[in-house]
Amino acid sequence: METLRDILDAAARGIFPPPDGRTTVVAQASHRDAGVLAFTAHAVVFTDEDPRWVYDTLATVPCDALAAPMNARFLAAFLERTGRTSETIDAMLVGSPLPGEPALPLQEITDGEHPRIVYARRRRAEVRAWTTEGGVLVLGRGIAGRLEVSVEVDDGVRHRGLGRALVTAARQLAPEPLWAQVAPGNARSMRAFQAAGYRPVGSEALLIAG
Repeated sequence: METLRDILDAAARGIFPPPDGRTTVVAQASHRDAGVLAFTAHAVVFTDEDPRWVYDTLATVPCDALAAPMNARFLAAFLERTGRTSETIDAMLVGSPLPGEPALPLQEITDGEHPRIVYARRRRAEVRAWTTEGGVLVLGRGIAGRLEVSVEVDDGVRHRGLGRALVTAARQLAPEPLWAQVAPGNARSMRAFQAAGYRPVGSEALLIAG
């Protein structure tokens, strides 16, 4: 049986679950993360709950079966069942590593109490962070140990291409495919990641342990 990491690694290579309208249930890779991934006409629920509960609950959701895993009613039931919390449904994007050194002057943050590192550690392991004038770049291992990126750009330097430069630099720092979680409504961030060569591959709802 495929693991969650197997599914993600294949998606990073452009190989996706079959678009058969079905839902696959796999075990969590860690206690920290449970949730739902939605690809084209196929969903993956990663949880340590009984798969029968997942399928029985999906069958009660009053919507098209393709939409049920990301439907608010299923997600609410999933949250109640697991006692977890969630923030939003994100778009999943992935970028391959790039050769060369980042064009931006980056300085690694070694202070483990830096606010960006503290925040990232709630969701990721092996967190590293860099600063440049007007921005912060963070890498860490998130869902199933995949390498994930997040960036922050100061208000005073927005609209100058810094976000795109940061997420491009992240691909040069990464030794493997690099994943990003972006709220679909954050059009500015979506444009920056796509302009830097990240490809949208699906969506995800992450359920976080309390």
